[in-house]
Amino acid sequence: MRFRHADAIWSAHPLLAAGALHADGIDGTADVRVRVEEYTSRARERLAGGSESQFPEVLAWRRAFARMGLRPTQYRCASESLLRRLRKEGTLPRIHPVVDLCNAISVAYAVPVAVLDADRITGPLLEVRPAHGDEEYTTFDGRTEHPAPGEVTYADSAGRAHARRWTSRQSGHSAVGDRTRRILVVTEALHDGAADTVARTLETIARELAAHWPVTPETTLIDALDREFTLEETPQVS
Repeated sequence: MRFRHADAIWSAHPLLAAGALHADGIDGTADVRVRVEEYTSRARERLAGGSESQFPEVLAWRRAFARMGLRPTQYRCASESLLRRLRKEGTLPRIHPVVDLCNAISVAYAVPVAVLDADRITGPLLEVRPAHGDEEYTTFDGRTEHPAPGEVTYADSAGRAHARRWTSRQSGHSAVGDRTRRILVVTEALHDGAADTVARTLETIARELAAHWPVTPETTLIDALDREFTLEETPQVS
């Protein structure tokens, strides 16, 4: 299966930098609490100096959302939402060791990190692109939604949408759970210095996954010149 951003995304967001990771051998047994606390502590220290809304990483996504016709205070990128929750509540929700670890790394670097169950994606292509309007998105409570035409989503070859409003909200269909074994992780950024931040974020995720699970993550940095990441073909899921 291939993962890529459509030409329309690169045209509209030429400063985009992204990274993708594939790992096989994940389960829900690893104890990541110490590492989660370390990364969330880094984020708390930064938040002590000012609100997440002023972080360059977040401001870049707010500008992108505004250009897409979205109110940035109504629809936030995933990292801003997590940072906001961390600032208000002092902690992040516990969901699954892989998700908890990636959420903590996301707030530490202030960039969105999406973690998808790779076996819940229908190949041969997962593409970040403007929606046609007929894609199906499954909420976490099982409802079906259809992204508006032009809304940026992660769309697979079966027409299933795995995100709403690009980096705002993931799909319940491909959410990591107890049965997850293979994951696709994507991190994206738009700020000045995005390529360096994405590289460090991806390196950190790969190192932590390898330290907690018997996996050898495959990683690729994605930019306007090198736009695709290829991982092993996933089973077709209805």
